Amino acid sequence: MSVREMLPMSDISACAAPRIREAIDADSADSLARSLKALADPARLRLISMVAAHVDAEACVCDLTEPLGLGQSTVSHHLKILVEAGYLTRSKRGTWAYYRLVPGSLDAVTQLLVGVGSTVKGQ
Repeated sequence: MSVREMLPMSDISACAAPRIREAIDADSADSLARSLKALADPARLRLISMVAAHVDAEACVCDLTEPLGLGQSTVSHHLKILVEAGYLTRSKRGTWAYYRLVPGSLDAVTQLLVGVGSTVKGQ
């Protein structure tokens, strides 16, 4: 029996279905992966939520330590990662640091999740 006879023949056009949207390019994937890595921690997700929930979407580090149940240095470390990733801004007032959610900073993550959700629903 030849190899050709052992392979099932099928219509390969079914495998070449047209794309309905553009796939993410390598540079964008790398950048988004770094951003997602910054968010991929329960404490950091909670911090984003806590800052966003405060009046004017701004919170002092002193307001975040107790509800999070972590020490001030650990909370500051997580906040630093979120600032470096571009999700929060930091301003110093006296001895305290205040953090604010950067407008639109979660848009790329939202678009990714909406795109994945619509792809999964369409299956």
